[in-house]
Amino acid sequence: MMSTPPAASPRRAETLAAAAAAVTVVLWASAFVSIRSAGDAYSPGALALGRLLAGALTLGLICLVRRETWPPRPAWRGIAISGVLWFGFYMVALNWGEQQVDAGTAALVVNTGPILIALLGSRLLGDPMPPRLLAGMAVSFAGAVTVGLSMSGEGGSSVLGVVLCLLAAVAYAGGVVAQKPALGSASPLQVTTFGCLVGAVVCLPFAGQLVQEAARAPASATLNMVYLGVFPTALAFTTWAYALSRTTASRMGATTYAAPALVVLMSWLFLGEVPGLLTLLGGALCLAGVAVSRSRSRAAARAAVPGAVPEHRPEQAPDSAR
Repeated sequence: MMSTPPAASPRRAETLAAAAAAVTVVLWASAFVSIRSAGDAYSPGALALGRLLAGALTLGLICLVRRETWPPRPAWRGIAISGVLWFGFYMVALNWGEQQVDAGTAALVVNTGPILIALLGSRLLGDPMPPRLLAGMAVSFAGAVTVGLSMSGEGGSSVLGVVLCLLAAVAYAGGVVAQKPALGSASPLQVTTFGCLVGAVVCLPFAGQLVQEAARAPASATLNMVYLGVFPTALAFTTWAYALSRTTASRMGATTYAAPALVVLMSWLFLGEVPGLLTLLGGALCLAGVAVSRSRSRAAARAAVPGAVPEHRPEQAPDSAR
């Protein structure tokens, strides 16, 4: 005799996935503050390698405690591609690009990533692109650009910086789309751990710079680099993979548009950067767009509940005619 209602398990799974996505977005937003601090003492490649090494060590210890096994063979293609593109190339390109352009240009270029994820996910993974998702992403992108432009100083934008930010956005999108199929045969922890290891191997050419810069870097910069590895990398990438395994790549990409709003708040609290009215408006647009993109129509919500009886509409055309 079953004591749990049929709808309890799916609802619980959806709640856990939403919570995991929220943890990811908060930690990735916090990375903004740490990168700005550590970036004063570490070059882009050295910072990426140090972050990945700290993340790989943390994830490796967790795997030992949990006795995780080697990922199955079908998952390795996605793990390797996401490790090279997202964990490796993306982190170096983003660190470097943000040193070359102002905040507005970086926000405009890098935040094309979720849009690219939606396009690639639809093309390669068959992800649906409902109107609510597209509308929400449009609103959030407008908000992200508004936040970036409002926080821009008088710094210039080089062609190199724009290209690097664009390459980072492409690598991010490609890594996410490659990671999604791997989660069908491997656990989120396995995919994250070995993806991080692949990224660290890709960044090994920067090992000499890391050793030299660590010797003269202030303790605060090194601690921020370690923080980046343990929390925004090890923890946040694992919660991301957990949530991604339970939804589409397009919806997960749209969720990250909440990050600019959180960056505004954290910059205010930890860096003393008081946001202006335009910045607050952009942050509100980001959050509104995420809410729209993650919402579902009433019919879709009813269909998602096991045992729900669909509304009878005699005048409605059959599915095959729509």
